[in-house]
Amino acid sequence: MGNESQEVHQFTVPPAAAGQRLDRWLTDRFEEESRSAIKRWIADGLVTVDGLRAGKAGMPLEAEAEIEVAAPPSPVESSLRPEDIPLDIIFEDSDLLVIDKPAGLVVHPGPGHAAGTLANAVLHHCPQLEGIGGERRPGIVHRLDKGTSGVIVVAKNDSAMRFLQEQFAGRTVYKEYLALLEGRVEPPRGRIDAPIGRHPTRRQRMAVLPAPSELSGATGAGGPAAGAREAVTEYECLRVYEDMSSGQTARFSLVRAILHTGRTHQIRAHFSWHKHPVAGDTEYGYKRPRLALKRPFLHAHKLGIRLPGEVEQRVFESPLPAELQRILDRLEE
Repeated sequence: MGNESQEVHQFTVPPAAAGQRLDRWLTDRFEEESRSAIKRWIADGLVTVDGLRAGKAGMPLEAEAEIEVAAPPSPVESSLRPEDIPLDIIFEDSDLLVIDKPAGLVVHPGPGHAAGTLANAVLHHCPQLEGIGGERRPGIVHRLDKGTSGVIVVAKNDSAMRFLQEQFAGRTVYKEYLALLEGRVEPPRGRIDAPIGRHPTRRQRMAVLPAPSELSGATGAGGPAAGAREAVTEYECLRVYEDMSSGQTARFSLVRAILHTGRTHQIRAHFSWHKHPVAGDTEYGYKRPRLALKRPFLHAHKLGIRLPGEVEQRVFESPLPAELQRILDRLEE
């Protein structure tokens, strides 16, 4: 959702690996990473064992232990190659590209996604982008989660990159999402002002910190805890649906969400805290979606940004993808 996010990897320790050192075993899982890098991940709290932060790199593994690794992107210049992956281009000029990203496409390479990313596709479309903004993310100013579709902008040169980054940093970019939420959202219009940081035990997740309080009207969670950053989401409920196909009434709310900040998983974390998780989001919501969704119902619908050399902001729009529109059509019935 317009920001940086770590790739999460989950493992179950087989009986044959019992007794092995954690860092040595993980190094075998991440062949592109050095053992010293794995140790840094463990020291930084990016590795959990059975839901708890791994204490030492040399801790012995137990059979059937559940391990989660929130691996940061690892910039390796030589790994990025142009790939002929189709791009749905909304707008293009000499300074930038505006792309309609499909769900399922990772934005830039990282552990587990060395190729087949938006960055690979962009480099094939514009070979001159190599080195713009970093070797592994040529020209990419912001990002969307793998499961999120919609508008994303890519700079074609260094000056455009700086111009666009300044707008994101200055919070002048208009970012509007469409999301289908579980339940009837109350109040139907509001502002969630609640700081977000990494979950204290489930390091691949973000969470509102400190612990949430009851919501009423405009929502907030007080001052940010250590490691948390300001996060503000404004929303408006557009429609409430009732689904009785399972024999019981299930309600869903289609909302317009406007981001005033750009934190990792901001919409997903905020509405999960609001007790109305995004439909289809098995990480922050129900483990078994109540609708026929293979991804979170979250779409970057509009992006308003100034182009280099222009004074007025332009708004680029992506229509709701067909697979999400079908869900709404079925609920309409």
